[in-house]
Amino acid sequence: MKDTLKPGIRYEHKFLVPASKTVPALYPEAEEFLAMPEVFATGFMVGFLEWACIKCINPHLDWPKEQTVGTHVDVSHQAATPPGLEVTATVELIEVDGKRLIFSVEAHDGVDVISKGRHERFVINKERFDAKLGEKLKR
Repeated sequence: MKDTLKPGIRYEHKFLVPASKTVPALYPEAEEFLAMPEVFATGFMVGFLEWACIKCINPHLDWPKEQTVGTHVDVSHQAATPPGLEVTATVELIEVDGKRLIFSVEAHDGVDVISKGRHERFVINKERFDAKLGEKLKR
């Protein structure tokens, strides 16, 4: 981690929602999801917020040797977004506690605020992380 990784870092990330990021596409194996409305899926929205947080801090890490993984998500999903609208995430690193990072996150679709909340990530060494996964697969 670089010494520039400090609270107050902000980032804005935009994404045009395609049909492939709607509820029916979340788990195409699930007939329940296939029957639901074609709107930006909560699961994909959470991934979008994570993506914004990653982009926010990668310049402050020894990327790709150092990376971050999501460890906690606490966000609302308060408005539906159809495909074709652009969503914007605004994230801010609000706390650095060793390797634990806490972000304030918010997203809107140009019409409504669609999400607000917090997201926690943890800085990892990619090589060590992959080695632990390899050991887990051997069990």
